[in-house]
Amino acid sequence: MTTEKMKKLMQNCTLCPRGCHADRLSGRNGFCGQSAKITAARAALHFWEEPCISGHCGSGAVFFSGCALQCVFCQNREIALGKAGRPVSIDRLSEIFLELQEKGAANINLVTAGHFLPQICIALRKAKGQGLTLPIVYNSSGYEEVSSLKLLKGLADIYLPDLKYHSSRLSAEYSQSPDYFQKASAAISEMFRQTGPPILDPRSGLMKRGTIVRHLLLPGETADSKRILRYLHDTYQNDIYVSILNQYTPPTDNPNLPEALRRPVSSEEYEKVLAFADAIGIEQGYLQEGDTADESFIPAFDFSGL
Repeated sequence: MTTEKMKKLMQNCTLCPRGCHADRLSGRNGFCGQSAKITAARAALHFWEEPCISGHCGSGAVFFSGCALQCVFCQNREIALGKAGRPVSIDRLSEIFLELQEKGAANINLVTAGHFLPQICIALRKAKGQGLTLPIVYNSSGYEEVSSLKLLKGLADIYLPDLKYHSSRLSAEYSQSPDYFQKASAAISEMFRQTGPPILDPRSGLMKRGTIVRHLLLPGETADSKRILRYLHDTYQNDIYVSILNQYTPPTDNPNLPEALRRPVSSEEYEKVLAFADAIGIEQGYLQEGDTADESFIPAFDFSGL
């Protein structure tokens, strides 16, 4: 990725499936809410990812501002809407990656980074040239363009996408994206093509390469969750990890939240989906125990590490 190519991509942005064609280089915001200037809200060790990502030392997570999906129930709504963020140059971003490595991070975790991919690719190559050796995790909503993901070939080691919906009705209502499953399933296919089956360090248990697909249960939608798990297992068997999450927490800062999303997922709903996953043969995966909806997995977006 050259600076000239980055500028060209930013002048007519089609990085994500929204294809908004914004001239972000001239300061216009795309659907993601961001111009070509990188903005981020936090860069620090993060301990709340899956065990093979966070380990005991923490994942070196950089939380970028803005988002191309804009789910009505987003837990990181403060930064997804671009309300929290600080400008970060490409050179500074490469320094941040190296500083996280010096702090003992298990990996570099790029959280919701798709709308800054060209700049991030430049920063990664610069940091790798200066001694960055950690695995690179691309942490995504799943709503990605395959052509954009190809920019990461040879740079990303681990993909951590969501697969939120199978139903186009749900994705249209909750994320304004009736094409979500079509785009996300194609994106996950490209991610798997790049990484292949999971490779874990036998001593630390940390993932070195591979794909983990996350699925967050939504209240009242166990049937859609089962369709997603069936699709993933039929397509990839146990060559990917599947992380089944029950941490859905109704946001309090969205007065337009649909009524169906105003309650947590019940333990009965979660157990039903876990039983289904076991019955169809999903073996490589993670589940959540306890009342995770009462826990906070959201760090303080206080510009730490920037």
